[in-house]
Amino acid sequence: MANKEASVAELTENFRNSSAALLTEYRGLTVAQLKELRRSIAEHASYAVVKNTLTKIAANAAGISALDDQLAGPSAIAFVHGDTVAVAKALRDFAKANPLLVVKGGYFDGAYISAEEVIKLADLESREVLLAKLAGAMKASMFGAAYLFNAPLSKAVRTVDALREKQAA
Repeated sequence: MANKEASVAELTENFRNSSAALLTEYRGLTVAQLKELRRSIAEHASYAVVKNTLTKIAANAAGISALDDQLAGPSAIAFVHGDTVAVAKALRDFAKANPLLVVKGGYFDGAYISAEEVIKLADLESREVLLAKLAGAMKASMFGAAYLFNAPLSKAVRTVDALREKQAA
């Protein structure tokens, strides 16, 4: 009994401290495959095989009831503490290579997301790529602004030079 209470407390903490929780079914995967999956997402998430009843209790204690219907069969959850998109990509890619892994849905940004939405999330570009694009766009707009501010000045200089040449002639 104390062991179950400790498990519930740990799961509740994981739900509260995670930016997202992605639910999977791992039926038929080997221990080696699960180890490989854990390694592939270790930088951004922890992957835990869970008991459905205890997970429902823990999720509800953390204020999450949206996963209740999905908790059936052998379940495992990726508790995301880093880049959710990177974890979704890793799960999608692993599921392509190992069709026995099924992404069932998740909880992200305060709401339930379906398996299809997890895949859409995986299709997003990484945070670094999006930041690089934003930086490029900002640099381009800064260059445009600098050019715009310098244009009247350079036009004035050319006009003064033309007048000077005209006077000299």
